[in-house]
Amino acid sequence: MNIEQKLKMALAFAGMSQSELARRIGTTPQNFYFKVKRNTLTLEDLTKIAEALGAEWIAQFQFPDGTKI
Repeated sequence: MNIEQKLKMALAFAGMSQSELARRIGTTPQNFYFKVKRNTLTLEDLTKIAEALGAEWIAQFQFPDGTKI
């Protein structure tokens, strides 16, 4: 499973849109979309994304209830 697939699953689990996530991490939806599509997300990006989702990044998204994506 690639990062884009994991991100889509994590967004669905968190009940958040990609646009909302982009705003929460301080970027535009368009810039975020292209970073995801080009697979150029950094570790810092992934850490910010996980925090915005209320999760933890450990090479995957891990939610407080134990769900891992």
